Amino acid sequence: MTTDARAALREEIRRVVGSFPGPYWQEVDRTEAYPEAFVQTLTELGYLAVLVPEEFGGAGLGISEASVILEEIHHGGGNAAACHAQMYTMGTLLRHGSPEMKARYLPEIAKGTLRLQAFGVTEPDAGSDTTRISTVARRVGDSYVLNGQKTFISRVEFSDLMLLLARTTPADQVERRTDGLSVFLVDLREAGGHLEWSRIPLMFNHHSYQVFLSDLEIPASQLVGEEGMGFRYIIDGWNAERCLIASEAIGDGHFFVERAAAYASSRSVFGRLIGENQGVQFPIAAAHASVEAASLMRDLAAERFDAGQPCGPQANMAKLLASKASRQAGDAAVVAFGGSSFMVENDIERKLRETMLFEVAPVSNNLVLAYLAQNVLGMPRSY
Repeated sequence: MTTDARAALREEIRRVVGSFPGPYWQEVDRTEAYPEAFVQTLTELGYLAVLVPEEFGGAGLGISEASVILEEIHHGGGNAAACHAQMYTMGTLLRHGSPEMKARYLPEIAKGTLRLQAFGVTEPDAGSDTTRISTVARRVGDSYVLNGQKTFISRVEFSDLMLLLARTTPADQVERRTDGLSVFLVDLREAGGHLEWSRIPLMFNHHSYQVFLSDLEIPASQLVGEEGMGFRYIIDGWNAERCLIASEAIGDGHFFVERAAAYASSRSVFGRLIGENQGVQFPIAAAHASVEAASLMRDLAAERFDAGQPCGPQANMAKLLASKASRQAGDAAVVAFGGSSFMVENDIERKLRETMLFEVAPVSNNLVLAYLAQNVLGMPRSY
């Protein structure tokens, strides 16, 4: 996509998000509802199919364009968490799904008649150590039988399909911890009572669940790629996810900076604009610089991903820098707005609650630093 076309995409997303102003998100947050109208609008306009190839009815664009969409949703005061998984799960499905699987599901996903919004990886006893998951998929004839538990699995209730990681070879029978893990595309509509979930109460409106699998039988054709190679496959999803989550944080950062700068430039206390005070002005300016720097790293990571080049370091750095920048910008907005930052109608408190997630999810910033130290700087493994 050309620079002009990307700028036009950005303006179009701003227009769409503008039709869902603060009161819409405030009500969704208050009632802990799923923003169905917002998700349906994005679906109908084709924005959730941005990564699906044109041959399957999608836009056939890249992570760079998907990043613009998610950034502008957050820039405009919205929250893309209700639907972003349909973008970052595409890396695994497009690169490793069978031709039959892609032909069966991608056209329906592109049309919006199917939603792929759930990514089943995290488990209670494994946490960030994905290689320690205990969910098991046992081959029985032409099927796999799955048993286990997942946690912090988002949007299960509002998804038709879920990408799920399970162990197909016991951990004590593999040479490397990353071996023996496989990815499956689970049709939640056909799971019946063999897959149950319960919602996890959180400090902000995010539909996250515990998922329980009990003798869930799925066709062997739902295996993505080769058995035992799943850990490598989900890395494709992880790098895309890092870029896209960074984009959401960058959008939040712009939201905070612009709101804070505008408020500080109009609010007068003690006979002068509060924006004249360097104690208010400097944190906002510093946050702006941090957001812009994170944006450049995100752009680099997305460009490398779209070009098929290794981008693990860049994607992780983008997520790290963007999450820290958005929190910095949120704190600057609180300083500028003062007590008014806690008023629901100003959206600062809601956006701050939401953006705090990016420091620990989808990967903790501490693990990002450990990854960079070991894999980029060649330092000893710290965990």
